[in-house]
Amino acid sequence: MAANLTPQYLEAEKRLKSAKTPQERLEIMQEMMALMPKHKATEKLQAGLKAKISKLKEEIERQPAAKHGGVSHLIPKQGAGQVAVIGAPNAGKSLLIKALTGADPEVGEYAFTTRVPAPYMMKFKNVRLQLLDLPPMTAELMESWQIELVKIADAALMVVDLADPEGPSQVEALAAKLKEKRIEFVREDFVPPETEEIGPVVFRKRAYLIGNKSDLDAGGENLEMLRMFFAEKWTIVPVSAETGQGIEELKAAIFGLLHVIRVYSKAPGKKVDLSEPFSLRRGSTVIEAARAVHKDFAEKLNYAKLWRKDIFTGQMVNREQTLEDEDVLEFHI
Repeated sequence: MAANLTPQYLEAEKRLKSAKTPQERLEIMQEMMALMPKHKATEKLQAGLKAKISKLKEEIERQPAAKHGGVSHLIPKQGAGQVAVIGAPNAGKSLLIKALTGADPEVGEYAFTTRVPAPYMMKFKNVRLQLLDLPPMTAELMESWQIELVKIADAALMVVDLADPEGPSQVEALAAKLKEKRIEFVREDFVPPETEEIGPVVFRKRAYLIGNKSDLDAGGENLEMLRMFFAEKWTIVPVSAETGQGIEELKAAIFGLLHVIRVYSKAPGKKVDLSEPFSLRRGSTVIEAARAVHKDFAEKLNYAKLWRKDIFTGQMVNREQTLEDEDVLEFHI
């Protein structure tokens, strides 16, 4: 099967050869990953490029600050996925992250309490998701490194203050400015097109619009205003980081936003350990799960048995069997 690499991908590949700095190479590699057609013929190419990106990130992180222009804002991904949390000053991002993760980011009543990006881990059932708290972003105020972090993230939360009547206009202006930077927020059910579009790559990120401080919007007028403007573009989730209203529901929604599934591996004759799932992208197959467990499993796999609630009870399945959330696999090599 031919890889059918697009002209845009091949052009980025040429630019990679002339890149002079590790950061420049990283940005081009990430662009190549976004441009690469996703099908069976490119699986090895995808895996190789992902490995190079991971190695380059580690190399950049190890470099002294003076060698690459100051403090590095690169945040390595951890857990089942990385979600960028953005919003205007005093939208309550840090307090929201505290409510979701139990961590203790600096929270203040003054603007710009958050000055550097900070990762926090949120636990949902038996998986951990990484929330990335970014300094305030508005249409007039955003750093180039903030834009790059949003491009790299798997999804995003746009946090707006429901007590602020200017909230809707701030959201509209910020989304428009990010679109100029080739970042477009889309609904949680967005599915990338099978064929790559002609022109510059657009980084489409599944996103929720989080209406924070719902406790200060007693009559719900500001929430209705958000829905009037943006309900067709994004799902709007009202919460109160202060009172905890809607926080547990938001955790489940964030897990769904990432389009990942939990898959468990068990040894023949042993009980399955449900505390440590493998996180895979939605639509992954048996062979991709085997590769996540260990590369030898994928190379030497003879067959696998699958357990899926009331549908499969240890039946033998082929390598291309599509997996669902909480499937259990027994690999035979």
